[in-house]
Amino acid sequence: MLDEPSKSRRQFLGASLALASAAAFSTTAFSTKAFAAPNLAALARAELQRVGGAVSRRDVVAVADFSQPSSAPRLHLVDMASGRVNSLLVAHGRGSDPAHSGWVRRFSNAPGSYASSDGAYVTGAYYAGKHGRSMKLHGLDPSNNNAEARAIVVHAAPYVSPAIARQRGVLGRSEGCFAVAGGDLNEVLARLGPGRLLVAGKFQV
Repeated sequence: MLDEPSKSRRQFLGASLALASAAAFSTTAFSTKAFAAPNLAALARAELQRVGGAVSRRDVVAVADFSQPSSAPRLHLVDMASGRVNSLLVAHGRGSDPAHSGWVRRFSNAPGSYASSDGAYVTGAYYAGKHGRSMKLHGLDPSNNNAEARAIVVHAAPYVSPAIARQRGVLGRSEGCFAVAGGDLNEVLARLGPGRLLVAGKFQV
């Protein structure tokens, strides 16, 4: 478990993102996607540096940006060599959004909260559970160190899909797990696990 206070972590990430933003604005023209990618890569590098040896595989980092609504592709798979980003849908916990507004209102690490937790995770073993093929997660921060006890994992769910996002404007909610679309699960499990970094929070990248 990492002991660095969350305030220091936010300041460290903020400085990295500020540098990336300045670099992006130095070009004459850029697209929204091109502007977002340097920020995501900078955040991923900063988190890899912070967690150090807790993460053994550093080729791909997942960033779950819960500053975005659930209808937006906000699970970003960042290729650290090329800087390419693939963005997918991901649900948040119902305890983080009691009114089912589509927005994360709070994080919680408490058992029984059914909320999403922010912080860094290292991906663990694959297994077959009640949601089918899934991947375990181990929380590295005080804000998410109950992940294993709470059974917070990556899995597919029928309430996550582009069609639901379009038709309802919000995805369904998990009990704190990172629930993805069934069509995206194979890619997420293949590219992200085990021994890689997944970081969650409100990053506004």
